[in-house]
Amino acid sequence: MSRIGKKPVVIPAGVTATINDGVLTVKGAKGTLTLGLADEITYAIEDGAISMQPANDTKRARAFWGLQRTLVANLVTGVTEGYSKTLLITGVGYRATAQGKTLKLQLGYSHDVNFPVPEGIEVKTPDNTTVEISGIDKQKVGQVAAEIRRWRKPEPYKGKGIKYRGEFIFRKEGKKK
Repeated sequence: MSRIGKKPVVIPAGVTATINDGVLTVKGAKGTLTLGLADEITYAIEDGAISMQPANDTKRARAFWGLQRTLVANLVTGVTEGYSKTLLITGVGYRATAQGKTLKLQLGYSHDVNFPVPEGIEVKTPDNTTVEISGIDKQKVGQVAAEIRRWRKPEPYKGKGIKYRGEFIFRKEGKKK
């Protein structure tokens, strides 16, 4: 069994990481992210990398080991490259427009859906059927994309709705006469 936690997270040039009072702070070109550290894991910043080890040999400590390593890697990637998700809108009359800090969605309801964009997230609409969500926090980007998609999930008969780019929608045949 390979252990992802054994691999240290390399800190690229231009990124600084500090540990103070149980909080890891990572600063980079795109911004600053913080992570509350688990008590079950011991952390060390040495030789341009962040390494982790379980503090004891309990099952809980071993379970947190890989999770914490992945969360730290997500922080470093977020402040250097950032994260983005693309939503595709399919359906007659379905469209989206970004207006400042609000995303206006027309999804076949009797009213328009005005989705307020949270702080730290940027939403662009290159055309009226594509929504690009980007930011430095992977969890926030995914959460905003899921909340937008929840307004009109893709249905299996005609494929209408909001889907992620690259997502496969299993299509059903429908009624026979």
